[in-house]
Amino acid sequence: MKREETVDYNIKAAWHAIARMYNQEAVKHDITTSIGFVLLNIDAEQGTPATKIAPLLGLEARSLTRMLKSMEEKGLIFRQADPVDRRLVRIFLTEEGKRKKEVSRRTVKSFNQAVQDTIPADKLKCFYDVINQINRIVDEHKFS
Repeated sequence: MKREETVDYNIKAAWHAIARMYNQEAVKHDITTSIGFVLLNIDAEQGTPATKIAPLLGLEARSLTRMLKSMEEKGLIFRQADPVDRRLVRIFLTEEGKRKKEVSRRTVKSFNQAVQDTIPADKLKCFYDVINQINRIVDEHKFS
């Protein structure tokens, strides 16, 4: 079987192409794709518990910790103890963080709109059905 005929190769190749496109846009705004995704997952009003962000993005806690530190140094976020549960730390966006989040949101929406404008709805539905089924297979697959 050629690599181009495997599911994993095609998913990875597509994701790398999307990531390169997002990174080209992100660099114009002095952020990375990863930072953009973190910003998109922080509630602009209520903040988001730091412990909730890593699982949303499939990141290890250590990686997220380094990224949050970098984002704090760039003035995109700040941390604040939860007023009810002082052990919980919430991540909030600064005004600059809100601006960069909006850039990220527009970039993601623009790409998705281009996909929806180009690919017929029935084919997209089929794609979502297949990718969800692949995710279930991954979740259920056990290596010996």
